[in-house]
Amino acid sequence: MRFLLFFALARLAAGQFVSSDTCRSCHPAEYAGHVRSGHARALAVSVPPQPGEWAFGAGLQAITFVSRIDEDTYLEHGLSWYASTHSMALTPGHRSSRGEQYRTFDPNIAIFRCFQCHSTGPLRLGPGARIRPFEPGVQCEVCHGPGKDHVAGGRAMRNPKNMTAAQVNESCGACHRKPAAAGDNTDWTNPWNTRHQPLYLAESACFRKSGGRLSCLTCHPPHQPLSRVASGYDAICSQCHNKPRHKTPVRGSCVNCHMPAVAPSPLLHFANHWIGVFAAAKPLRPLR
Repeated sequence: MRFLLFFALARLAAGQFVSSDTCRSCHPAEYAGHVRSGHARALAVSVPPQPGEWAFGAGLQAITFVSRIDEDTYLEHGLSWYASTHSMALTPGHRSSRGEQYRTFDPNIAIFRCFQCHSTGPLRLGPGARIRPFEPGVQCEVCHGPGKDHVAGGRAMRNPKNMTAAQVNESCGACHRKPAAAGDNTDWTNPWNTRHQPLYLAESACFRKSGGRLSCLTCHPPHQPLSRVASGYDAICSQCHNKPRHKTPVRGSCVNCHMPAVAPSPLLHFANHWIGVFAAAKPLRPLR
């Protein structure tokens, strides 16, 4: 019964969303930048020779494939495509190439959470209990809210730049993992946890002492592709640390030392967002 109610409400909510194509007509510059971002390509219909029905991930690091087996079961394929090798290898978290099955109507709705974080608007069920996203990819209305009233009468939409740093952290953390609640324990020795950027950023002194000036949006313009140029991030660091005092010779950029890359597997790496001073060869938890 709760699933019937869920999807009944989802159908009602779908009428409030207008899609990024509608946003494009009035905001062409923002659309043109965003459409090139990894967020916009977070979910797509899988196209041969790719396997599966759905391709999860923009391909910046990897793409994982998902198929519907029957009305009761979805399969996350055991082999993913990796950008670092341009080849297939074991999917993160999997122990065999057979893949992982998810019950469509599991009480934990795990497969729905996967689709929800990689798409925009409410999910619905098509014929044969096929999951149908309103719009694939993380598009305009994920951050700005449903656009129907804005299009119809000019009602102001949510603007993340008006949020506090903590609110941005919570918003991004809806999918990238929120900061840990009081009393929750995080295994800081597990390199896989570094992919939960808001969780780690909330621990850093730069975030806590910034007076709300440092958030995800400080370094990552929301309507642009993710930058890989370290000097751009260093320029942001210098706004607060214009004359840093170093006890050892400086080699490389600020972010390479103070946000070191962590490789939880040979094919993946994540920047450690717990900004700090790290011991050599120990990129998981800073000394301070």
